[in-house]
Amino acid sequence: MALLRWIRLGHFPNFSLLLMLTLPFLTSISLANSDVTEIPAEITQLFPTATRIGLQDKVLPVTPVYQLNQLLGYVFETDELTDFIGFSGESINLLIGLDTKGVMSGLQVIKHHEPIFLHGLGESSMFSFVEQYKGHSVKERFIINSQDKTSQQATYFDGVTRATVSVMVINDTILASALKVARAKLEGFVAASPYIIKPDYFTPMGFDELLESGYLQHWQSSQIELSALPRELINEIERLTEESELAGKAPFIDLYFGFVNIPIIGKNLLGEREYQRLLENLKPGEYALMLLNCGQYSFISEEFIPQTVSNRLSAEQNGFPVDLRDIDFYSFSEPLFNTDMPEFTDLKVFRIKSQSGFELHSQFELGLSVFYNQSFLSQKQHKFLNKIQLPEQLFAKQISPDTLIPQTPLWLTIWQSRQIEIAVFSLYLFLLTLIFIKQQSLASNAKLTHSIRNLALLFVVGFIGYYSQGQLSVVNIYTLLLSIANGFQLEVFLFDPIIFILWVFVFVTLFLWGRGLFCGWLCPFGALQEFMALLAQKLNIKQIQVNPKADKYGRMLKYLILFTLVATAFYSLTLAEQLAEVEPFKTSITLNFIRYWPFTLYAVVLLLLSLKIHKFYCRYLCPLGAGLALLGRYPLFKWLTRRKECGAPCHLCQRKKCGIEAINNNGTINYSECIQCLECLVTIESPKLCVVERYGQKGSKPSRVKPVSDNKGVIYCSKSEV
Repeated sequence: MALLRWIRLGHFPNFSLLLMLTLPFLTSISLANSDVTEIPAEITQLFPTATRIGLQDKVLPVTPVYQLNQLLGYVFETDELTDFIGFSGESINLLIGLDTKGVMSGLQVIKHHEPIFLHGLGESSMFSFVEQYKGHSVKERFIINSQDKTSQQATYFDGVTRATVSVMVINDTILASALKVARAKLEGFVAASPYIIKPDYFTPMGFDELLESGYLQHWQSSQIELSALPRELINEIERLTEESELAGKAPFIDLYFGFVNIPIIGKNLLGEREYQRLLENLKPGEYALMLLNCGQYSFISEEFIPQTVSNRLSAEQNGFPVDLRDIDFYSFSEPLFNTDMPEFTDLKVFRIKSQSGFELHSQFELGLSVFYNQSFLSQKQHKFLNKIQLPEQLFAKQISPDTLIPQTPLWLTIWQSRQIEIAVFSLYLFLLTLIFIKQQSLASNAKLTHSIRNLALLFVVGFIGYYSQGQLSVVNIYTLLLSIANGFQLEVFLFDPIIFILWVFVFVTLFLWGRGLFCGWLCPFGALQEFMALLAQKLNIKQIQVNPKADKYGRMLKYLILFTLVATAFYSLTLAEQLAEVEPFKTSITLNFIRYWPFTLYAVVLLLLSLKIHKFYCRYLCPLGAGLALLGRYPLFKWLTRRKECGAPCHLCQRKKCGIEAINNNGTINYSECIQCLECLVTIESPKLCVVERYGQKGSKPSRVKPVSDNKGVIYCSKSEV
């Protein structure tokens, strides 16, 4: 109103001038407010001061966020930028806010199906892990779950126990997507160089020739360089050199290093066979940096753990830290070289991941850190730096993006890190196969059979169950069915090598011997129930004899549970995962009974029921056992020997020996219920235990056989009558 009154007074010239001065400002306010409609709540949480958001970029799927006309940063979903597959077979999708300086303003988990978080540890542990990235720059060097946290140049995050694979996938997803956005949209973040290593560039060369050509690097510290350091640091260096075996014989720093994944370097140093073995240890697009220490101060400390990051060694390129992780290349073999090498004290090969953004063609810095006490209360770190630029003749410019080396999944690294575990497990499966092939010969020695059986149950619970987490689940069945329906991806099932090997073995043996090989010799929770049955036997706990009709219908319940779970999975995977809690495996095996009390109580009750009813859960509730029973209903080999007298008149094995009660009234084996404990076979092969065998030894049948009936209407031969 004041403005209108001022116009009426005739101040037109002044009004024109004012309008000219304020029009740009008013226009900017109008434009700014034009996008303010409603900012989604999830974006407000990432950028609390935001007043508007722009349109999604047409090239890169990111959304700019503004405060009036000032760009605050970008919001993006990781699924649109990366393709890392989680343990569930699906990606873990996060919403990330990245400000203009490359700092993550916030992160939110949008969608995931990781079973260990949904129905094991709880989602809070996942959210807590993700929250650690908030306020940190993508330029930082992140190290997850490290025992050695002495490096001041790294950012250490706590991992999540029993969720190693999921945590690694989350970390790779966050960093790869954030770096991709930073390089494309933010100043000071250099985009990737379009150069690749020449695959066919090779000339036979010795060690010295590689060094002279600049393909290998030699880094030595000089006395002049060391003398210019602070006195506290010099004192620490003197202390370190006095403790070194090379004191007075070598410089403080004396390193040789080179990228052995480059053909002309790797083949000349390692030879063709070792070079190929190296490539098998690397994913496509990854780099392998070999370091040899010949000096008094090594790039690894005495506390260094293989397959981790060295707190002394670091690398940086364009202001970004480069993750160097040991691949433990010489864990199972001695170093073999194709040329004469200098004497060294330490030798390691470090991996640089393909999605790290590292460009081998560009200059980078290698750092070697020394830690020293400036005072009694403070510790400092000095980093010796060495700039590296590899010769241009090693590289060729890419013609198009299509020539980029494709990404590969995470499973190969996991298999390499669990080689010993896989070897031990594979050995057990081999021995188990021999046991089943030679089961009749073995069963003739009852004592040996029982000893092997008990040792196997201990191994299944201790090693396969609690150590390797090799408990199969019905979740694996409908994950497989969903994968087949939606497009099969083998890499989904390769994340856990023990589970993968176990499933392959079980699938094959189902058609050979039926479900019993797994249920009786490979299932950790089944083995726990077996131990409960042994305890009941020792304590003389009387077993409950279930009415035959109720028992028959009760065994059908597990099939109903299986069909319900599978059908639900196609409707809602989340709901199916919740219903899969009918399995006590996560509580008892994965989480060691440390869980919310209803889950723990349920698992304990099932085990206590096994004191009164042999393997109660396996009989009536196990959907996994039901699925295996359907697949292995007609095994190729039915080697559990039966005699014509079995079932008529003798019911000794059925009534007294078969705990799971998988022997029919006519003496035949019900392989859909049999767990292949071999107890009936031990009885038949033993002249002292088998009624029929004892008759044969006497040369005639007894004058009378007293039939004894139990409350199930089953007749067996009384031992007193033999």
